[in-house]
Amino acid sequence: MLKKLRRKFILINMSLLSLVLVIVIAAVGLFNYQQLKNESYAVLQRTLSDNGGEMPIHRVEIGGGGKPPKSQLMLPAFSVLLNESGQVIAETRENVDVSDTVIAQMAQRVMASGEEDGVLNDMRLRFLVKTSSEGTRIAFTDMSRELEMLTSQLVSLTLIGFGGLTAFFLISLFLSAWALRPVEKAWEQQQQFVANASHELRTPLTVILTNIGILLSHKQDTIAQQSKWIENTQTEAHRMKKLVEDLLFLARSDAAQVPLIQREFNLSDAVWGCLLPFEPVAYEKGVTIHSDIQPELGLIGDESQIRQLVIILLDNACKYTGEKGTLTLALKKVKDGILLSVNNSGRPIPAESLAHIFDRFYRVDSARCREEGGYGLGLSIAKTIVEKHGGRITVESSEGAGTTFAAWLPWKG
Repeated sequence: MLKKLRRKFILINMSLLSLVLVIVIAAVGLFNYQQLKNESYAVLQRTLSDNGGEMPIHRVEIGGGGKPPKSQLMLPAFSVLLNESGQVIAETRENVDVSDTVIAQMAQRVMASGEEDGVLNDMRLRFLVKTSSEGTRIAFTDMSRELEMLTSQLVSLTLIGFGGLTAFFLISLFLSAWALRPVEKAWEQQQQFVANASHELRTPLTVILTNIGILLSHKQDTIAQQSKWIENTQTEAHRMKKLVEDLLFLARSDAAQVPLIQREFNLSDAVWGCLLPFEPVAYEKGVTIHSDIQPELGLIGDESQIRQLVIILLDNACKYTGEKGTLTLALKKVKDGILLSVNNSGRPIPAESLAHIFDRFYRVDSARCREEGGYGLGLSIAKTIVEKHGGRITVESSEGAGTTFAAWLPWKG
């Protein structure tokens, strides 16, 4: 799919550039053609008017600085004078090698056309007709120089365009790889996400199916006799339900389909409400909880998601604090926002794992996470919630200081 997308990216770029180049080349060619045409008609007009129809000399000043101008004949031109009956009575063709018969034929063709100006394509001549009391005067100028210049310019522009397309093609190859790198990364992450989700769902499903098989093989037993397998099945079903809910939350967040209810609420009270249910859990594990929650801190955001964030951080800290450890929850206003931090005194996270701690399904200790009922999605959800509220979350872990997760949120109060 990515290769197809890359080819499509290059094709669109090359098509657009080709269209632009064709338009530019056509515009430049049309402009030059019009300019050369105007020069030809200027010569024809001077041929008809200057010096009684004699060969015009177009003067162009070269240089400057008081130097006398030099004269340059721009285009070969000649003229003929016809009487009322259409016969040539005079002609001017200095330095032009044209026979009288050909001149007469050209004059007759021009008169037969009835046009005041035009082109004799087969002879590569432009003409201009002027009628006066003397008769009808027709001026001719050679188009060979005009056609040669246009052909030369067209060839040059075509070569330049081809070179530009070749260079842009090579650039597009690089740009396509660079521009699609985030898409490629997202695609790989999605594939990994699906693979991990399938793996995690397979385990509780296997346990549930196994338990049901055991129950079916002892149909004569009562529910009380098989309560062990029933309870085990229920536990796995709840774990699978939690996993599906987490997967759905992350998938909908990626698709920007999770509504964010923006309203002001008391963040201090919300944090207290999340902390209290963890006290008996911590007591059973021998964990001491310390709290430092600044009162009356307000926040505009989704209260349910913020509560979910606090619960995830507290649950994670309780799991990894260890026996007779300490858990410290702090909430305070800082200079530019509100800082929520959760510290546990358990074993520090290895340095190589810190960079991946918020990755989906990443677990520092897979065996222990399995025992604790975790799938490695909690911290990913926490990061998603914080970022949706315009904040950021970080983690620091070291020997002696423990592990601290700090979530900064923009303050409103």
